[in-house]
Amino acid sequence: MNHTTNLNLSPRTRSIAFNGLLTALALVLSAIELTLPPLPLLPPGAKLGLSNIVTMYATGAVGLGPALCIALIKGLFAGVTRGFTAMLMSLSGGLLSTLVMWLLLRVNGSPFGLIGLGVAGALSHNAAQLFVAFLLTTPAVLYYLPWLILFGVLSGIVTGLVLRVMMPLLNKFTID
Repeated sequence: MNHTTNLNLSPRTRSIAFNGLLTALALVLSAIELTLPPLPLLPPGAKLGLSNIVTMYATGAVGLGPALCIALIKGLFAGVTRGFTAMLMSLSGGLLSTLVMWLLLRVNGSPFGLIGLGVAGALSHNAAQLFVAFLLTTPAVLYYLPWLILFGVLSGIVTGLVLRVMMPLLNKFTID
């Protein structure tokens, strides 16, 4: 016997629920990344940015406001799990990268595919975090710049590819 329920939810309720699911997914990916060992040759705290896949998707699928809310909640999660400095780093990187990706998506006839969007998001994320690290520590952190650029490009390619592979599945979960 098939037990299905027609909930007849309003579009606003569906939108809130969908954004909640995206936020939960971003937090789960952030938590998973915390369990991974540090990557060699990279600055302390450098991560792949798996949860940024969700922010990248949200920026295009549900808009700037919800995507910024996801980035904000991810930053607060970093504060709870890793402390104040991690929260500042996460907030600066997440909010700037979300804004940059949103702006690139708004370019008329945007030549930026998901990989280009991932790279731009990763580079802007790293730039914002480097700026915060510069303010909190010493100008010596600028020596990490070449590594952050290289890793930003590589991680942006990875996150863009993952999102490209996931898009057919994600497109099935549209909000009416």
